[in-house]
Amino acid sequence: MELIKQLRELSGAGMMDCKNALEEAAGDINKAFTILREKGIAKASKRAGRATGQGVVESYLHSPTPDFPPQVGVLIEVNCETDFVAKSPDFRKLARELALQVAGYEPRWVSRDDVPDDVLVTEREVYEAKARQDGKPEQVIPRIVEGQIEAFLKQSCLLEQEYFREPGHTVHEFIAENISKLQENITVRRFARFNIRET
Repeated sequence: MELIKQLRELSGAGMMDCKNALEEAAGDINKAFTILREKGIAKASKRAGRATGQGVVESYLHSPTPDFPPQVGVLIEVNCETDFVAKSPDFRKLARELALQVAGYEPRWVSRDDVPDDVLVTEREVYEAKARQDGKPEQVIPRIVEGQIEAFLKQSCLLEQEYFREPGHTVHEFIAENISKLQENITVRRFARFNIRET
């Protein structure tokens, strides 16, 4: 019973889900948590088509020290299905975490679907030229370029980035966990990041 309680606190999942996951994982709480995450992501994908007409615009200002004016600012719009969830502390915390992610990791787009085609064309050309300059064989250049494009997208797209509080997990997976927990579809609509650059 204590393991079920711990897993519930860790995952936010229901008691029976936790009990079943622990049975499936033979009492290993880490494996059970992974099972719940996988099921949570499956639940999240079922909700993906539902409209998200409510939400919040979260702001975050970052100062290098408490007595110094902010140097980085973020506005992010995170949507959900109902105003009830939009007002909940868990949803507000999610929006805050996403704003922190944008502030610290400087994504340029929400998802890979938002990346303009001309940017991808330019990136491909740069990577191809670099591979040729490095003397790579022609037959492996396409594979090298695709790998570098994937790395570029993982760095540049918010949903593809590694979530700063959970290395090894993406922001998309973090949102999927919250979809499962809050039982509503959640989307990041847009964000803006501002910072003072030294010249």
